[in-house]
Amino acid sequence: MKIDAHQHFWNYDPVRDDWIDDTMSVLKDDFLPDGLKKEMDSCGIEGCVAVQADQSEKETTFLLDLAAQNPFIKGVVGWVDLASLEVESWLAFFSKSKLFKGVRHIVQAEPDVQFMLREDFKRGIDALSEFNFTYDILIYPKHLDVALELVSQFPEQPFVIDHMAKPEIKAKVISPWKEQMEELATAPNVYCKVSGLVTEADWHNWKEDDLKPYLDVVFGAFGTNRLMFGSDWPVCNVAGSYASVYSLVEEYLKGFDKEDREKIWGQNASDFYALT
Repeated sequence: MKIDAHQHFWNYDPVRDDWIDDTMSVLKDDFLPDGLKKEMDSCGIEGCVAVQADQSEKETTFLLDLAAQNPFIKGVVGWVDLASLEVESWLAFFSKSKLFKGVRHIVQAEPDVQFMLREDFKRGIDALSEFNFTYDILIYPKHLDVALELVSQFPEQPFVIDHMAKPEIKAKVISPWKEQMEELATAPNVYCKVSGLVTEADWHNWKEDDLKPYLDVVFGAFGTNRLMFGSDWPVCNVAGSYASVYSLVEEYLKGFDKEDREKIWGQNASDFYALT
């Protein structure tokens, strides 16, 4: 089964979704399962993982409701306040749904670069293990040193780096991102999503050759056993269609054997998130 390991749903709310500025006007709309299913079908993708875009338990419930109604949504990465003293209660509550697979926090928006090393946040990370939940790391390159420290403190916790930690593709900056990603990849509990690339490139003028050096880094570092495809739909629409994001990865994988392609397209995501 081909899996899109990273996409979002929302009913657009201009107050809640104030991160969508005028440069992203294409995102000022509702994006729901019917729209995604058409895109997935056109690319032969059979299942997906819905990832939180708003930091509220209401968002998590919204995604789980959509997943319950649409069998192609194989799992949900929701939001729980990991720094809360009630984190165990919230995790226990959401664990009642077999579709709840893990947690994400929008760390990239936190003013404190060291946010992930706060004791209250780490206590929440520690609580995930009781329920076998994963954690999606959403960061910029400036956070990579902190991510390295975090994963070293939790060697048994399954982590996945969203969007390859958003390298500065438009500016053609590759170091020290390259070396830090290579170091992160030495931790066997860390996976990486091949997602979000076009939005870090020049939105209107990117070419496959602009992205290839960054793909080379993560494929060289993580290999084909710990990488998974994600469209980042609908956010990708600011820089390219669902089909163009899919084609970018499809073209890159042409030189790989069938077994390795199947891992990237679905098996790794299925294993990491325990999808059924």
